[in-house]
Amino acid sequence: MSEVSTPSLQEELHPLIRQLADVIVTSWQEYLDLSPYELPEGLGYVEGRLEGERLRIQNRCYQSREFRKMHLELAKVGKTLDILHCVMFPREGYPLPMFGCDLVGGRGQISAAIVDLSPTNSDLELSDSYRQQLAALPPAAFSQPRELPPWGDIFSEFCLFIRPSDEGEDARFLDRVKHFLEIHCRNAIAMQPVSGEDRDLYLEGQRYYCTKQQQNDKTRRVLEKAFGNEWAETYMTSVLFDLPPSIA
Repeated sequence: MSEVSTPSLQEELHPLIRQLADVIVTSWQEYLDLSPYELPEGLGYVEGRLEGERLRIQNRCYQSREFRKMHLELAKVGKTLDILHCVMFPREGYPLPMFGCDLVGGRGQISAAIVDLSPTNSDLELSDSYRQQLAALPPAAFSQPRELPPWGDIFSEFCLFIRPSDEGEDARFLDRVKHFLEIHCRNAIAMQPVSGEDRDLYLEGQRYYCTKQQQNDKTRRVLEKAFGNEWAETYMTSVLFDLPPSIA
């Protein structure tokens, strides 16, 4: 593993990943007042080897009044695997769900595309406001839905997990992510923080979400093979799914 100067990885990835990365960052810039978020030293851009292939990971992170961390990760393994991973972590006291989005592709085909606003309250259900706004979105039909993982109880009823089959489905997925981001950012900027017991409940919901995501064995195995077990654990818990300092 080595840290080098940071080239742009995005232009080398699958077209849908390139487009989605632009949609995410543009949405953040449009709705939120962004400032940089500092990752642990040496983890902004890293390189390694995975089964003889070059593995590159590039991270972009921001923060705002409402979100302590907005993380966009792009990764590429040789010519066989392209990845986008994104999570928006609410600040302590903000009763917001977790926006999460992932794309996984290889050899010109996206095999997995997922987006959700995962609830963080005690009953793991989205608020009435979010549910009404998400339910009002135009129907979006996809031909190849995918099954959520066994630890997927963190996802909401509006979670979209598919294998897009053509350019039309690619475009519909992009549009759905854009709608999710618009709803989420608009709700966030109108939100007032809570305190006391309510604050603790939402923090515990964020902990539950991160703990469940850390059970993603596929992600962990890739990182362990490329960088070793200790590095993979550090990356999983301090970059991908870190907790607020008060509950870490």
